[in-house]
Amino acid sequence: MKVFVAGATGVLGRALVPQLVARGHEVVGMTRSASKQDLVRSLGARPAVADALDADAVAQAVAAAEPEVIVHQLTALSGPLSLREARRPDRSSAAIMTNRLRTEATDHLLAAGRAAGARRVVAQSFGAFRFDRTGGPVRTEADPLDPTDPPVALRSAQAAFLYLERAVTTIDWGEGLALRYGGFYGPGTSISLAPDAQMAGPIRRRRFPIIGDGGGVSSYVHIDDAAAATAIALERGRPGVYYVVDDEPAPVREWLPVLASALDAGPPPRLPRWLGRLVAGPAATAMMTEALGASNEKARHDLGWQPRYASWRQGFAQGLG
Repeated sequence: MKVFVAGATGVLGRALVPQLVARGHEVVGMTRSASKQDLVRSLGARPAVADALDADAVAQAVAAAEPEVIVHQLTALSGPLSLREARRPDRSSAAIMTNRLRTEATDHLLAAGRAAGARRVVAQSFGAFRFDRTGGPVRTEADPLDPTDPPVALRSAQAAFLYLERAVTTIDWGEGLALRYGGFYGPGTSISLAPDAQMAGPIRRRRFPIIGDGGGVSSYVHIDDAAAATAIALERGRPGVYYVVDDEPAPVREWLPVLASALDAGPPPRLPRWLGRLVAGPAATAMMTEALGASNEKARHDLGWQPRYASWRQGFAQGLG
């Protein structure tokens, strides 16, 4: 099929495009920067340069590509956060831009897809952790997301990805799937063996503590497994929302020491919850102590997706390089 990938040079785009090419698809990769055209070509795709927030530019790029499928992988979540931004992530420039990409840019891509005659859309949503005042530690797609459940600093992000999900899965001119990815790890991500990996650096310096009881649950997925699920989703699968996570959601107190060991770091320090709120802020403290994980049963059953790294335990040991 002809596939248009918006965000082709992002973390997931760089893993996805070669997989799509290997599966026989003809790929056009959109990037905002003209300097990244050679990178797109090296991945096996034909580059299209357009600002995702420019409706006319997006319309022209999509019309020229004549895609059957549009893949929306646009975010601005790259580079380290300052301490101030980490305390209030909703105020960071990356978060603000990502929210616009999940709302305004989504509208532009869907309008362009309708005009170009595309028949399927697959879009990136978020599922690494969530908050809910009811139920157990692992949630499914059937469990509603209450906009008042997350800490204040995370509500704008949740509102943006819920906007994306509603927009994509309710199109009346084709089939739309929104993939709630778990936390990425592996080459090119913030959790890798690279010396400049955003999350790995603080863990190696023992500046990534377990706050409180570390009972907040996280869901992870290797970047190559996330790309594989995306490739399957653009070929088949019913419209709707899917969690793309591994088989083992786990509390911070379990996965963080294993990750530290895989990074050749010492055991993570511990902070009481009250001190964590002062040092890291309420959002990070809530993620460490209150977050819930997700089930991948729907993606396994409906898409036939089988992650290579079924657990972060195996993935952290073998898949960070």
